[in-house]
Amino acid sequence: MWTKQKRRSNKGRFILPVFTAAVLSYFAYHLYHGEYGLESRKAMEQRIVALDRHYRGLTAENLQMKKRIALLQDGQIEKDMLDEYARRNLNFSRPNELTIITSKEDAAD
Repeated sequence: MWTKQKRRSNKGRFILPVFTAAVLSYFAYHLYHGEYGLESRKAMEQRIVALDRHYRGLTAENLQMKKRIALLQDGQIEKDMLDEYARRNLNFSRPNELTIITSKEDAAD
């Protein structure tokens, strides 16, 4: 009986470790640079902070508008508010008055 023994090559020993390293490298790359990776998370957190700041500004502006609207409701109209509203919308002032109308950007500074 003849038996032929095959000697294993060195190439076979490296296939599994090389394949494993390639798969791990793929996942490590996407862990950092992927759509839901660490880098994207930092950008998303910065965007959340910016949008939260914008939201707080809009909330404050909304509160100011609600206060002004409450002053113009029936039965509670203040004379100064009515006067200011009429002058602004009708562009009217008395001959001896100086009217300076500023924009919202100027009022914020």
